[in-house]
Amino acid sequence: MTDTPVLYVLNGPNLNLLGEREPEIYGRETLADVEALCREAAGDVRIEFRQSNHEGQLVDWIQEARLKAIALVINPAAYSHTSIAILDALKALKIPIVECHLSDPTTRESFRHHSYASLAATEIVKGHGARGYALAVRSALKLAHERATA
Repeated sequence: MTDTPVLYVLNGPNLNLLGEREPEIYGRETLADVEALCREAAGDVRIEFRQSNHEGQLVDWIQEARLKAIALVINPAAYSHTSIAILDALKALKIPIVECHLSDPTTRESFRHHSYASLAATEIVKGHGARGYALAVRSALKLAHERATA
């Protein structure tokens, strides 16, 4: 782990289309807007903010976070409901994991009701739109601080 605290914020498939894709569900904020909210919420903590449409890339970043991050915020997007590989990578972490969703998947189609990522998450933030990311970042940092001082 580095001397400078680092928080990873990882985003899954189609989140690069925020602001364009189904704004009635996901809002009009872009991924750049979400990143700005995260950086503001993190204060002096460095953010590694990333997005990929590729499951293996997300797994690689989760494994990287295992060695470099004090906490992880992840929106696995559709991979929440399908990816055991992401779950297994998350289970290898010894840092707080906050799963974040713009919408509340449990109020949507039935296939979205189960999240594999939730099985490894320390906390879940859902249904708050883009501002949910700021909530998730603050929560992850609080959990990391509590672990460091325990």
